Order: sequence, then C-alpha cells, then structure tokens
Amino acid sequence: MAETVADAPPEGERRAEGRTPTERGEADRHRGIARRLRLVRTTAFKLTLVYLTVFVVLSLGLIAYISSTTADLIDRQLEASIDGESAELISEFQSRNLFRLMATIERRAMRPDASVYLITDFSGNPIVGNVGELIYDPAEAVAGEIFPVRYTRLSRAAEADEPAHRALAKLSVLGGGYRLLVGRDVEDRIEFSAIIRRSIRGAIVVVVALALVSWIFLSRSVLRKVDAIAASSRRIVAGDLARRLPTDHSGDEFDRLAQSVNAMLDEIERLHAGLQEVSQNIAHDLKTPLTRLRNRLDEILRTRPSPEESEAVLARALEECDQLIRTFEALLTIARVESHSAGVTLERTDLSALVGDMAEFYEPAAEDVGMRLETRIDPDIAIAGEPTLLRNMIANLLDNALKYGLSESGQVDLHLVREGSEAVISVRDYGEGVGEGDRARLTDRFVRMDAARSKPGAGLGLSLVKAIVGHHGGTLELKDAEPGFAARITLPVLA
Repeated sequence: MAETVADAPPEGERRAEGRTPTERGEADRHRGIARRLRLVRTTAFKLTLVYLTVFVVLSLGLIAYISSTTADLIDRQLEASIDGESAELISEFQSRNLFRLMATIERRAMRPDASVYLITDFSGNPIVGNVGELIYDPAEAVAGEIFPVRYTRLSRAAEADEPAHRALAKLSVLGGGYRLLVGRDVEDRIEFSAIIRRSIRGAIVVVVALALVSWIFLSRSVLRKVDAIAASSRRIVAGDLARRLPTDHSGDEFDRLAQSVNAMLDEIERLHAGLQEVSQNIAHDLKTPLTRLRNRLDEILRTRPSPEESEAVLARALEECDQLIRTFEALLTIARVESHSAGVTLERTDLSALVGDMAEFYEPAAEDVGMRLETRIDPDIAIAGEPTLLRNMIANLLDNALKYGLSESGQVDLHLVREGSEAVISVRDYGEGVGEGDRARLTDRFVRMDAARSKPGAGLGLSLVKAIVGHHGGTLELKDAEPGFAARITLPVLA
C-alpha cells in the first residue's frame, strides 16, 4: 500500500516556529515568490507556453487566410458585377440613346438595394443618378478601371448626420463627353472585415485566459505530486526503506511512474532483506567450520601429537579449508550469474550432448553409492547457454539426488525432452522427498534440511541452480514426485 506524506509537517513550517510575526510574514512572502518562480520553471508552464504559441499562430494564420480569401472572393464578385452592369448600360447607350439610358438608370436607382449610378456631362455636372455627393481621388479615376470612392445617396443628402459610404466604382466615357459611373457599396464587406478582426482579438484574449487558467491548474497539480514524491524520496534516502511513493490510482503518468518506482523499491527492499539474511547465514554457517579448523590447529600446538596424529588432524583441516573454498566459490558464482556480469556469455549449446556427457560422468558415481542412473535424452536440442554453468547446474541436481534420494529402488532419473519451444530437464529421485513447506525454502542460500545436516555441504546447491536457470531465461520448479523429489527446469530452445 502506498503511504502518504501528510503525517510530517512541512519543513518550512518547522523552521517558522519561534519566529516573530514580522519574520514569519517575510518568510511567507519569500515562499510565495519561490512558489511562483517554481510555477514558471515547471514543465507544465513550458508546455502550456508552447501549446499557446502554436495554437495562437495557427489560429491567426487560419483566420487571416479565411478573411483574406473571403475578401478577395467578394472583391472579385463585386468587380465582375460592376463590369457586367457597366457593359450592359454602355451597350444600351450605344444601341438606343442617352435618354433611354437615363430612364433605365432612374428605374434601377429606385430599388432598395440599388447600386451606385451617376451620369455627368462634359463639365462634370450630374445629370441623373442616385449619388448626392461623390468624393474620389482624380488620380485613381482612370476610365475603364475600378477604383474606390466615397459617396452619399441622393435621397439622404439632406440628412446632415448621414455619413459617407464607401464603394468601388468604374468610370466609362460615353459619346458626346458624357460619363457613366457604376459602383457597388462595400460597407458590408468592410463591416465583415471589422467583425473578423474583433473576433481574432476576442479569440486571442479568450485563448490566453484559458491557457493561463490551465497552466496554473496543471502546474499546481503537478507540483503537489512532485512535492509528495520528493518528500517520500527524502524519507527513503534517509533510511526508511518501507516508505513508498504516494499514488492516487488515477492512471496518469505520475501514478504509473510512482507504481514503477514502488515496484523497484519493493525489489530493493527484498534484496536488502536477502542480503541481511545471507550475511547472517554466512556468519553463522562459516563460523562452525572455522572454529573447528582453529581448534584442530590449536590442538596440534598444545598437545604436540605424534606425526601420524598430526597428519590426520591436518588432513581434516585441509578438508575444512576445501569446503570453505567451495562455499565461497559457490557464493561468487551465484553473485556473478545473478548480476549478469561480463564473462557469463551465452552461446549456441548442444544441450543434448551436454546432458549426455553429464549422465555418462555420473553413472560410476551412482554405482559407487549403490544406485543407478536412468536417462532419457531427446536428440538435437540446442539452447543459448554457457556450458560450464549448465554442467554445474546438472551436477548440483544429480549430487543432491544421489546424496538424499536413497530408496529401495535405488534409482535416479535424468530426462531431457523437448516440449514445443522449450527444453525440459528433470532430475528425480525416489527417496523420502521434501515437505511442501520446506520446498519453498530450498532455493534460499545456506538452507539445509535436517536430513542433510549430517552430510557435507553448505546449502548453496539449489541457490546456484536457481541463479543459473534465471540467467538462461528459464524456470525452476521443485515438486513432490510421490514418491521422491523432482526438480524440473524449462529453457527456451533455439530454432
């Protein structure tokens, strides 16, 4: 279960105890400034700033493109309408006469949505149209081209507060010095552009406000989680290995990270406990042979025995030394294998041939103790392995079976079979077996059952087997064979 950090008062509050109100206020102000600076330095702020910049730039670009494209489309439609109507009126003037043209313009000018019309004489005096006042730059008023003008309608010219409208117009020269001006009002288009600009400004303000709110919310939320993780981490570094990072089961990235770190801490705590247990076991199990060794040497110094007796004592001392050396070699091998250190490399290995060699090697040893070794080995099974370690693994299993598997049948089975994509090695004896409660402890270091106390060994054989199997990516299963005891190893097979 994850633990929270609410039980410990914040460090700042502990330091604030005993200060004057002025000092506490100054400290609170500095902490507030520090919190704001931390907000700015957070990843949430940087991501918010990036997202805000990208969103604003893309939004402005999109709106500007739509606005520009729409304005160009409206302008082209207006110009096409002006050109079309101008050509129609000029054609009517040419095919009929000026008076018919004037009548047409008067009729069209009466419409509610009428365009801008004006006919002037050679002196520029208005003759007919719906324009009360016309303002334009003469330099832009090129005949046959469209240019901007400002005007007031004739029907509203008397209204003093009537503002001038903007329009696009085309000037055409008629016969006899008369001129025809046809235009379209563009106030709606200008108002549309103004609306777009106001929308852009409003959208930017709203986006910035929402971004700031999101940033503050995210930053505070992130900082709370980071502070809780940092507080728990400090407690763990201080030696509280039972402490775990807080989780809220939200499933977010911080929760997943905390769960992963907690799993790592569980493994570290397990390894730490195992290291303590191993240290205690080493101190306990090696103390006895070292004490015996010292006592025998001390006996030689004190009693001055005969050469024959001294030789016997020294022989037993050498046996004790050899056992100690084998124990330390086994510990070093286990450590080297479990750490996957350099020098323990896996190569393509003919497991069938290797198991066959080990069976042939142990057949005389089985006969010496009055037992027989029954084998079944499937051919052509290859794995990625380290031959020396694999031989050591099988040797430990066979040694245990020959030592502790004595039975009326006197049989030990060594099998290697292929099951799908796995190679299965099994070693079975027909002895008394091991109880279910004890089997779970057999792979721990320096663990020896009562029946094994009277026989040589340090209780490291199955620990070494487990380490070698794990290094090769396999699994080890110890089970009751009914009767007897069986070890079953599965290893991945190479294609």
